Amino acid sequence: MADIRLISPGEFNSKLAESLKKDKIVSAPAWAALVKTGASKQRPTADPDFWYKRAASILRQIYVRKIIGVQRLRSRYGGRKDRGMQPAAFFKSSGKIIRMILQQLDAAGLTEKAAGKKAGRQLTAKGREYMEAVA
Repeated sequence: MADIRLISPGEFNSKLAESLKKDKIVSAPAWAALVKTGASKQRPTADPDFWYKRAASILRQIYVRKIIGVQRLRSRYGGRKDRGMQPAAFFKSSGKIIRMILQQLDAAGLTEKAAGKKAGRQLTAKGREYMEAVA
């Protein structure tokens, strides 16, 4: 059992993304290639494996933070928007992409809605085992 926090995030996310793609746990919808990932972006992403990489990153965030919600993840993946003559400002990322990925992970049994005071998603035992097997 390897501790995921000790592995570099970029290296682990790429391994996890390949595993999610190979096992067909998540799949990008048809509209994913046409939409921007947030208000701060000017164009849709050109990376064909974006959906799997974002799903891997979300899984790692849930592993590290125990329970995390959509709004926290929107802030996590947001960025600076160039507003021309106005000063640049922070804008959150797209919530639809994050919600769809979380719904796919819920359907696969890797995550579940947290019951208790803190709202959000948490890993199931199956999800924790899957991530540690990839590590």
